[in-house]
Amino acid sequence: MNTTSHILQGVWRRPEARQTDFNSLDHWVHLAKVLERGRFDAIFFADVVGLYGDYGGSYEKYVQAGLQIPSNDPSVIASAIAYNTSDIGIAITSSVIQEHPFNFARKISTLDHASNGRIAWNIVTSGLANAARNFGYDGLEEHDERYRWAEEYVDVTYKLWEGSWDDGALLQDRVRGLHGDYSKIHKIHHVGERYSVEGPHLVAPSPQRTPILFQAGSSTAGRDFAARNAEAQFIISPSPENARDLIEDTRRRVVAAGRKPDDLKFFQGLHFVIGSTEEEARRKEVELDEAIDLDGMVAHLSGAVGIDFGGHDLDTPLGDIADTDGTRSIVAWVQESVSRRAGAVGPRAQRRGRPGESHSREATVRDLGLLQGRNSRVVGTPESIADQLQRWRDAGVDGINVVNATIPGSYEDFVEHVMPVLQQRGLAQREYRAGTLRAKLFGADRINERHPAARYRGAFAGCR
Repeated sequence: MNTTSHILQGVWRRPEARQTDFNSLDHWVHLAKVLERGRFDAIFFADVVGLYGDYGGSYEKYVQAGLQIPSNDPSVIASAIAYNTSDIGIAITSSVIQEHPFNFARKISTLDHASNGRIAWNIVTSGLANAARNFGYDGLEEHDERYRWAEEYVDVTYKLWEGSWDDGALLQDRVRGLHGDYSKIHKIHHVGERYSVEGPHLVAPSPQRTPILFQAGSSTAGRDFAARNAEAQFIISPSPENARDLIEDTRRRVVAAGRKPDDLKFFQGLHFVIGSTEEEARRKEVELDEAIDLDGMVAHLSGAVGIDFGGHDLDTPLGDIADTDGTRSIVAWVQESVSRRAGAVGPRAQRRGRPGESHSREATVRDLGLLQGRNSRVVGTPESIADQLQRWRDAGVDGINVVNATIPGSYEDFVEHVMPVLQQRGLAQREYRAGTLRAKLFGADRINERHPAARYRGAFAGCR
């Protein structure tokens, strides 16, 4: 994320961390080159267009922690990354709330040209009330209504990308003095509940036309949207077994939407603590835990779920916090995790004599932060990490979204130590395929005929 503190809060204070350089273009270009050297499929940028909800009654903690504020627009730096790399995909997040689909489609097509077909779009609906108010709305739309909004939004972009220009419409014929073929360029005349777009698309077809489409929703509405529209879905499952269940459920929905199961790939979010020995890895894990700002982790979770846990001491039992439908599910999740794992209060608290040895103790606010920091963490040697990643692959996961603790260190360690082992085992590519990002991932430049975008090819013939 084009910010200082994204997922693991407080780690930016470590001396080797460079994510405070997020304003620097050189910082992001360097990172993209590191990832391309490691043969990563893509560099993926998350984004928000508003503040998280209040923590302790205000957004002060977010400012103090650098927690996704300041936060810069990732699409602005995509062309610089494209210019300085040759193969790695560039995925950017953009919410349907933040930009009209006509202009967004134009920007994406421009970036796809600039990158020779390496752009991907992470489609989000934005669940932050402040984001809605930033764009003139009184508040958030209801959850499922936001996905209906997204359906019309993507429909407009599909019409522009796939239907507005026929193949061969851009002639640039110097002899005849004919730049374009008018008969092959069409207005789309979209009229819907939220948008009215006449067209035509102002950008000639880019190498992919429609970018690779990512999505991250795990709710029923989110899975259904992904089944209809996404080519790649980010998941954060607590185990390979949970991932298998989610993937199988979503792939059933993909088939029900008229597509093939493999039309949608799944990428599990994980972060890694790597050591030359298991002992070194565990020592580095303790150092990481010591660096994490637990209050910041709780603040991030508060904003994400819309429950203000601020104003409570970290040792406050969760059961003492107001009993609501929202807190009930979180308390159950944390209590179950604490019961499974002795010492969930962590090394710092254990040194103060907190009852880490008890499996039956009551979960606290501190556990919220600790579990968020440890969620989706893989610790070990490169070989043992490869063993664990094989389990995720066996569960149906197609790839890993590598989350950082520090930039560029987390990625440099992964590229130097883990990637060679994965390549030796056939779990990661040694070289890039030629062509666009979609060609690299799916074997073709254009979105396949089973995708709803494909129905607009040739659909506007004769529209003026």
